[in-house]
Amino acid sequence: MGARVLVLDADERVRRSLGSWLTNDGYDVEVAADMDRAMALLSNFDPDFVLADATTRGLEGPTLCSEVQARSSKATVLLMADANASQLARAGIEAGAYDCLRKPLEEQDIRLALRKAAERHHLQQENKVLREAVRDQHRFGELLGRSEAMQAVFRIVEKVAEHKTTLLIQGESGTGKELVARAAHNQGARAAKPFVAVNCSAIPEGLLESELFGYVQGAFTEATRDKRGLLEEAHEGTLYLDEVGELPLHLQVKLVRALQEGRVRRVGEETDRLVDVRVIAATIRDLEKEVSTGRFREDLFYRLSSLKIRLPPLRERSDDIPLLVGHFVDRCNIRFGSQVRNLESAAMKRLLRYAWPGNVRELENTVERAVVLADGDTITVENLPERLVEADDPVAVTLSSGELSIKKTTRYIEEVLIRRALEKTGGNRTRAAKILEISHRALLYKIKEFGLT
Repeated sequence: MGARVLVLDADERVRRSLGSWLTNDGYDVEVAADMDRAMALLSNFDPDFVLADATTRGLEGPTLCSEVQARSSKATVLLMADANASQLARAGIEAGAYDCLRKPLEEQDIRLALRKAAERHHLQQENKVLREAVRDQHRFGELLGRSEAMQAVFRIVEKVAEHKTTLLIQGESGTGKELVARAAHNQGARAAKPFVAVNCSAIPEGLLESELFGYVQGAFTEATRDKRGLLEEAHEGTLYLDEVGELPLHLQVKLVRALQEGRVRRVGEETDRLVDVRVIAATIRDLEKEVSTGRFREDLFYRLSSLKIRLPPLRERSDDIPLLVGHFVDRCNIRFGSQVRNLESAAMKRLLRYAWPGNVRELENTVERAVVLADGDTITVENLPERLVEADDPVAVTLSSGELSIKKTTRYIEEVLIRRALEKTGGNRTRAAKILEISHRALLYKIKEFGLT
C-alpha cells in the first residue's frame, strides 16, 4: 500500500506487534516509545497515519492532535486506549482524532480502521480538489463570487482593465473595493508597474497635499529634502484613492488638473512634472449628492466617474457566502495549522440569514474566530458570535453589531424598511411610499440610491 504509519506506544510488545502486522500489510512503519522520538518522526518521517496510545505521558490524545496540527501535518490520528482511559480518548477525538480503538487490539480491527481512515482521507482530498476547481471558476484576481451581481462586476473590470480611463468604485465599507482596484490593475498592461494605494480619510488634511503631490526641500519647516508624491510614485502604474470623497476642495482642484494635463507640481516648486498615472477612486459616499451640496467638485466627479462600478453589499449576494466561507476556512487552516473541514448545516443557516452590516470583512473575521474556537474539524453554531446566534431580525442584528456610525446604520435601516414595504405592496411604489410615510419622489430617490429593483 505504501502509506506511512507512525506507531506511538510506551509498551514494547504493542509496538512490536503493530509494527509486524502493518509491515506485513505493506505499510511503511516507524515506531516511537516517547514524545521526543514521536515529534522527530512527525517532522522527518511525515506519516500519513499516527496510531498512538491516548495515555502516552506528555503526549496524551488532545496534546498529540494539537502537535500534529501545529506541524501542518496531513497525518490522520487514530488513538488507542483501554476502558480506563475512555475520557481521555473522547477528549482526543474532540481535538481532531479520527477514531479511538479499544485495547487489547486485534489485527483485523487495526486493518479495518486504517482502511476507513484512508477512504475518508481520499474523499477529503477529492472534495478539496472539487472546491478549489469551483473556486477558480468563480475567481477574478483576489475576488470571489458566483452571484450574478459579482459576475457583472468581473465582466466590467475585465473590459476596463486594459484602458487608462479612470474608474470610480462605490460600495459600503468591507465590500472589497480595493480588491476590485487591484484586479483592474493586475489584469491590464500596467500590471508590472506600481500600484499605490492611499486612504484619503486616514491622512491629516495638512499632510495630504504633500503626500499626494510631494514637496521640495525648504517648502516648510520639516521639508529637509525633496520628496516625490504618491502621484509620481505611481508613474506608469495605478494610484488608488480610497475614500476620495474626503478630499478637501483645494486638493480636488489640483487633482483635476493632474488628471487633465498629466502634470503635478510639488509643494514649494514652481515647475510641473509629467506623470503617466491611472487613477482608480473609491468611496462609500454618494458623490452626486455631495456635488449638489457643494462638498465635491462637479468637474472632478465627472473626471473620476467616466466608468462606475457599484459593489453590492454581502446581504445582496448571499449566494456567495458558502464560497467565501470555504475560502476563508482554507486560508485560516494554512495560517493556524488547523484542520477544520466542515461547517454544520445549522451554522451555515445562521451565516446565510445574518445581514452582514460589515460585509465581506465581517464574514472573514467571523470565520477566523470560528476556526480558532472549533473543537475538531467542524465549525458549529457554538463557535459563532452571539449576534449571529441570537438575533434574527436584520435591523436588530445591525443595532447589535457594534456599529456606531449613525449614517451607516440609518442607511441600512432605511433600506430594510423600503424592501419590506415594496414586498408588502407587490412592488407598488405609490402604496409603499404611503406605508413608509414619505413622498413618492423621495422613495424613487432612495430606490435609486440603494440600487433596489
